[in-house]
Amino acid sequence: MPTITKAEMSREIKDYLYITLGLMSYSIGWAAFLLPYQITTGGTTGIGAIIYYATGFPIQWSYFIINAVLMTFAIKILGPRFSIKTTYAIFMLTFQLWLFQILVNNYIHVPDISPDGKPLLLGEGQDSMACIIGAALCGVGLGVVFNSNGSTGGTDIIAAIINKYHDVTLGRMIMACDVVIITSCYFIFHDWRRVIFGFVTLFIIGFVLDYIVNSARQSVQFLIFSKEYDKIADRITKETHRGVTVLDGTGWYSKHQVKVLVVLAYKRQSVEIFRLVKSIDPNAFISQSSVIGVYGEGFDKIKVK
Repeated sequence: MPTITKAEMSREIKDYLYITLGLMSYSIGWAAFLLPYQITTGGTTGIGAIIYYATGFPIQWSYFIINAVLMTFAIKILGPRFSIKTTYAIFMLTFQLWLFQILVNNYIHVPDISPDGKPLLLGEGQDSMACIIGAALCGVGLGVVFNSNGSTGGTDIIAAIINKYHDVTLGRMIMACDVVIITSCYFIFHDWRRVIFGFVTLFIIGFVLDYIVNSARQSVQFLIFSKEYDKIADRITKETHRGVTVLDGTGWYSKHQVKVLVVLAYKRQSVEIFRLVKSIDPNAFISQSSVIGVYGEGFDKIKVK
C-alpha cells in the first residue's frame, strides 16, 4: 500500500478546504439571489430549482437524488480520487443549500412566492441585479471547486469527463449541456422573461468559471534576443524556476549569429521576467505571446486518451 507523504496530505486537505469554500459561495448565490427571485440555470441544481418552483420539493433533495444516480456511472471514468471529492462535494452542497436557505431566508421548504410574500434580499423589482450577483457567486464557487480537482456533480461530471480527454473549456461544455434545462423552465412559468434570465445567468456563470479556472493556468511564451543571453538564462532559471531553451539563430539583415532564449512561464511571472531582463540588458529584444496551453513538467498534465 503506497504511503502518503506530508506534502500530499497537505495538498489534499487544502483541496477539500477550497472545495468547501467554493460550495459556500455557490450555495449563497442560490439561496440568497436565485431561488427567491425564481431564477433558474443549468445543471442538476437547475433541474432541482425547476422542480422546486413547480412542486415545492426542496431543491437540495432533487439535487442529491439526481447526482446519486449519475455518480454510479462516473466512478470508473473519473477515477477514485476525483469521485471521492465529487461525492464529498455532493453531500456538502446538499447540506449547504439546506443551511443557507435557513440562514438567509429563514425557510426550509418552498416559501410564499407571491409578490407580497416571498423573502427578497434586494427588494422588489431587483431581478436583474439578483441574476448578476447570484450567477457571479455561483461562477466563482464552481471555479474554485474545479481548480481544487473537485466537481459539484451533474453536468459538471459530464464536462469533467470530456475535459479529461479533450481540450474543451469547462464553461462552454457546461453551457452546451444546460441549454435544454433552462428552456424547460418556460413550461413552469409560461414566461420567456424567465428563460432569458436563465440564459443570462448561465452566460455569467460560464464566463466567471472560465476566468477563475484559466486565470490560474494562463501561460506566456518569451523569445529573448540578447548578447547577455547566458546571464539572463541563469537568472531566469534560478529566480523564476522556469526552464530556458537556447536556440541558434541568424539575423538576416546583419548576417550575424544570435542566441535566442525561449521561455514558457505563467502570465503572473511576466513582470518579474521583464524586470530581470531589463536589469541585465536594457537593450534586449523581447517578444511575449500568449499560449493556449502548456503541458509537461511544471505546468498542466498532458490530457490524451
